[in-house]
Amino acid sequence: MKKRVIFIILDGLRFDVAGRSMGYLAHLVESKQASFFKVKAELPTLSRPLYEVLLTGVPASTSGITANEVARLSHQVSVFHLAVQQGLTTAAAAYHWFSELYNSAPFDPFTEREQHSEANPIQHGKFYFADDYPDSHLFADAEVLRLNWQPDFMLVHPMGIDYTGHRFGGESAAYRNAAIATDSLLAQYIPRWLEAGYTLVITADHGMNADKSHGGLSPDVREVPLFCMGPDFEATTPQNERHLEGIPQLAIAPLLCRLLGIPTTDAMQTVPVPWLRQKSFAPAD
Repeated sequence: MKKRVIFIILDGLRFDVAGRSMGYLAHLVESKQASFFKVKAELPTLSRPLYEVLLTGVPASTSGITANEVARLSHQVSVFHLAVQQGLTTAAAAYHWFSELYNSAPFDPFTEREQHSEANPIQHGKFYFADDYPDSHLFADAEVLRLNWQPDFMLVHPMGIDYTGHRFGGESAAYRNAAIATDSLLAQYIPRWLEAGYTLVITADHGMNADKSHGGLSPDVREVPLFCMGPDFEATTPQNERHLEGIPQLAIAPLLCRLLGIPTTDAMQTVPVPWLRQKSFAPAD
């Protein structure tokens, strides 16, 4: 049976706020329908470098995507590339930087807002270019892609939490309320996606500090959540050792490959994950 994965990056969501404010996701963990862990983000804790980390499994010093201003195609092999090589269908409802990393750069909003090409690593895409693009619209974009193209691997990337954090700070009521609002959106889509047979992996690129920013080493910007749900995952509790110590962010890309049943690249780290029913990140047979 073909494996299908939806990968959700909640931009700018810090670990502690995810654990305290996102009631629907907490319900899934409490009822043993999801696992919840802490991830230690790579450095620098900036979006474009960490998008590359999450999709290729290599650090900024290897990828050369070292700052948000490095706007070019990736030189690495991403999960999108690997999925297409294995005959899988890919899609993304995401910020336009993902298009610049994996499809073409620079992004042209007049012609590349919506993309459909079997030759692209991201074969079907709806890309937004305004940081205040509503999360409600972004999730609807993702569902249109899913229903129309039935992707095997789809990225869903809302910006609302990050946008609010930059306006009001990571300690603000507005930031916590943005997390709650995104949680409510997830409560509408997660049941649909699980029923359709997808494994779901939900994480963040970085967190947010009280100064309305990120980029450094402090826990509020470096510790991010990881929620996993689907038949490949063991149920866990917050007392789980891996939850407490933090999972390397470099482990996410090989995890996605394992869930999809596709080979990893030589550059991806192999990190044993005791909470995955398939105990190894080695390529599936």
